[in-house]
Amino acid sequence: MADKRLNKDQFFGKLAELDEAGLKTALWTLYWRGSAPVRERIESAIDPRVEAVRKVAAAAPPDADDVLQEVLDFVGLAGSGAYLGGDRRVSPKERSGWRFTFRRLADQSRAALAGPDVTSAGEALEALVDLAQQTKSYDLFRSDDPVEAARFVVSDAVGALWTRFVQEYGFAGFARRAAGQLYRWEERHGWTRYGYGWVAERERPLAEVVTQLLPTTDAWGQFADAYLVALDEAARTAPSRRSHYGQRAEDRTDALAMWHGRLLDRLAGSDHEDRLDRIVRHPTLTGPEQTFLQARLAEYRGDRDAGAVLIRKCLAVLPGHPEFRAFAEDIDAGAS
Repeated sequence: MADKRLNKDQFFGKLAELDEAGLKTALWTLYWRGSAPVRERIESAIDPRVEAVRKVAAAAPPDADDVLQEVLDFVGLAGSGAYLGGDRRVSPKERSGWRFTFRRLADQSRAALAGPDVTSAGEALEALVDLAQQTKSYDLFRSDDPVEAARFVVSDAVGALWTRFVQEYGFAGFARRAAGQLYRWEERHGWTRYGYGWVAERERPLAEVVTQLLPTTDAWGQFADAYLVALDEAARTAPSRRSHYGQRAEDRTDALAMWHGRLLDRLAGSDHEDRLDRIVRHPTLTGPEQTFLQARLAEYRGDRDAGAVLIRKCLAVLPGHPEFRAFAEDIDAGAS
């Protein structure tokens, strides 16, 4: 359809034919029947204070309670399979646009962290990270790779959350909250299903994220204490040898390998070294990665024979593991 709008001269010519009452009627008709953006522009034009108030409101963090409720509703519907189809609680339009809802809620949750209600904002972001991790193993949306589709970089979200925890609760409060989240959320190969794409290129291990928040050896020791509490809690609550979302304890240990290695590097030889003895033998952790940690600690303490025995056990399970092989070569531990 051709554009038949008046040009500027024609428009002003038409307005000149109207008296004040006619101008007011025309403006009122446009305001009352126009779209929301049009109404906002007219309100700003007739009262500049409206625009100032609107800018302040736009800059303010969203209400954390409102965001949390919407997040919980979204997560609950996703967990029940409502976004896969056949559920009247989710319209076809919402079902096809789930990734935009996910992204919007993630942005609002992070924005709400800047407000006064850090608890509710943190719960909202935590629920979304849990959902993202769950989608790696379970089909909750019609997508081959939900985290990639939603453009949700878990490590960035967690970094924002933990940084805010430090600001709001101090280091002890941060450690108490973050240690259990680290245990639950860390993934060795990221949170996308296939490990490539826009999101995968931007992800970082949570071991790197938390390292930036531990400035001193004492901070490492204090966080290790909180981590041990989280491991003890996981041992009490995990059924059999399963952990978060039904993962095998061995897989969870594998996911945490980088974190455990950093703990050993930072705490060995310090006043907090005794925490390592509990970690390397903790019942929540198992498999060759735990044995490898024991081997490294034994070698650090000068017991190379014990380290050799332990690394041979690791290689018997995973003979091609590059870190295991490199360590065995370093301490001259043959595979026989």
